[in-house]
Amino acid sequence: MELIDTHCHLFYDDLKNDLDIVLNRAQELDVNRFICVGTNMEDSWKCLGLAETYENIYASVGVHPHDAKDAPEDYLDQIADLITFPKMIALGEIGLDYFRNISEPDIQKNVFREQLALAQRLQKPVIFHNRDADADVLKILSEFPDVTGVAHCFSSDLKTAKTFIDLGFYISFSGNLTYKNSHLPDVAKELPLEKLLVETDSPYLSPVPYRGKPNEPGRTRFVAEKLAEIHGVTLEIIAEKTTTNAESLFSL
Repeated sequence: MELIDTHCHLFYDDLKNDLDIVLNRAQELDVNRFICVGTNMEDSWKCLGLAETYENIYASVGVHPHDAKDAPEDYLDQIADLITFPKMIALGEIGLDYFRNISEPDIQKNVFREQLALAQRLQKPVIFHNRDADADVLKILSEFPDVTGVAHCFSSDLKTAKTFIDLGFYISFSGNLTYKNSHLPDVAKELPLEKLLVETDSPYLSPVPYRGKPNEPGRTRFVAEKLAEIHGVTLEIIAEKTTTNAESLFSL
């Protein structure tokens, strides 16, 4: 059995000093491959460094909505250069975040559109962030019909999830799927396993029973176990489906 953590941040203080130990713990939980997701140019270079050091780590490059206001003038050229490395498998983390609005919405939308246009031209999948921005995310994604990718750490409603799927995107669940009183199990139950991925977003959103503690990639297993419970299938089936989905989307 194998699980893939399709979204993790591996160089924060909680993880970087003990990364080998953390990855070994993950493998003990059958989480064997990892996508280290960039949020700005500096971030993305660090992800690439890890991907080139570890055979089972892959990387993505992108400008997160929080970082959109600080994107360098040549950021699209930098992304285009970085994505040529074999272990750079996607553009991300890109998208919109109206919960914090660290970058002005108009700036976020412009940077999101520019990166989607680049992904469409380069024929690369995207990893997108969406918080309190369903309508604008859907509108902008619909402008780029040839782009595929994943709605990372999905937290919206069923209608939004089904619309993302209709647009050709996968839905990825993180630790918040396991939280008491979460609406996400009701959403996940109505979605086809052929369109689902699992992740941690570590070091954030640690699942039950580790909620409130720094997250680790190995805890992808607890998300997968919850997904198996929701769908009434074995963990092995969830592992097979989500791993196949990740391999297909990211050409792993």
